[in-house]
Amino acid sequence: MSAASPSDDLSPPSAPTAHPSVHVPATVAPHQTPAAQAAAATLLARIGMGLVALVALIALLSTIALWQKVSGMKEQLARQSAEATAQSMEARTLARQASDTVRDAAARVALIETRVAEVALQRSQLEELIQSLSRSRDENLVIDIESAVRLALQQAQVTGSLEPLLAALKAGDLRIGRAAQPRLAPVQRAMQRDADRLRSTASTDGAEALQKLDELVRSVDDLPTLNAVAVRGTGVNAWRPEPIPADAPWWQRVLLTIRGEARSLVRVGRIESPEAVLLAPEQSYFLRENLKLKLLNARLSLLSRQMDAARGELGQVTASLNRYFDPASRRTQAAATQLQQLQQLVRSTEPVRIDDTLAALTTAAAGR
Repeated sequence: MSAASPSDDLSPPSAPTAHPSVHVPATVAPHQTPAAQAAAATLLARIGMGLVALVALIALLSTIALWQKVSGMKEQLARQSAEATAQSMEARTLARQASDTVRDAAARVALIETRVAEVALQRSQLEELIQSLSRSRDENLVIDIESAVRLALQQAQVTGSLEPLLAALKAGDLRIGRAAQPRLAPVQRAMQRDADRLRSTASTDGAEALQKLDELVRSVDDLPTLNAVAVRGTGVNAWRPEPIPADAPWWQRVLLTIRGEARSLVRVGRIESPEAVLLAPEQSYFLRENLKLKLLNARLSLLSRQMDAARGELGQVTASLNRYFDPASRRTQAAATQLQQLQQLVRSTEPVRIDDTLAALTTAAAGR
């Protein structure tokens, strides 16, 4: 392969074939020498070397910056590692101290639990001792109150007065209040209920009944019987002799006297109770005494709080009054009215009862 000579390169190109009808101007090629070409090549080489040097400088600067950054990262990592190591050692120390503290605290807690268990045991024993003492004291208190209440109840049943029973209930209430035992609170409430009920039901029925009985005993002797014709009734009686006028002549007085005697010899009437009409005068005396005895028996029954016996005696007195005594007499009617009132008073008077208090005392004595 042969190199072309510069003359060949710089030779003008062959002129184109001109068209006969078109005129083309001729182009003149620049004239370049070898020195200019060498200078251009040197310039291009220098520019390339500058670019290479610039790239190399940039790469070097980048490498230096990257190296510094890596060195800083290494230092930071080393510092962080040292700090982490120090913190780890400090954490281990703290963990060891915490473990020692926990161990000491566990030992102290175990000791405290042991002491608490001992104190709890002593407390339970002390509470049992106090409860046993309190229970024995409460039992003695309940027994004393029950004895006093039962004795007062017997006195009230015998005498008919509620004052001893109310006093016993009040004294028991005060003793329970001073004892301040919650276990005896039901007993205290029961005693208060019974005391309030006794105060509300307490009345003068017993005294009034006794007064009426005394009045009946005193009025028995004045009650007219059915066979007492001369004093029968208070109004006009067909069997009573007619009054004789004071200014009547002697013959009229004689006639009136004879007629009255004749009318008294014969009496016509309906007899419903033959035993009452045929009663002898001495039997009337014993009838009245028997009636007084029945009234006194009713009085004793009322005093001894035997209401059934008192009602039975009053019923017998009422039957005798209706059978042997004149029902038309005002005194007999008043006595019958008093007997009816007595029946109502005796029926309304109930025996003294404190069932709530006795039941509460029995429950407290049983320890429930």
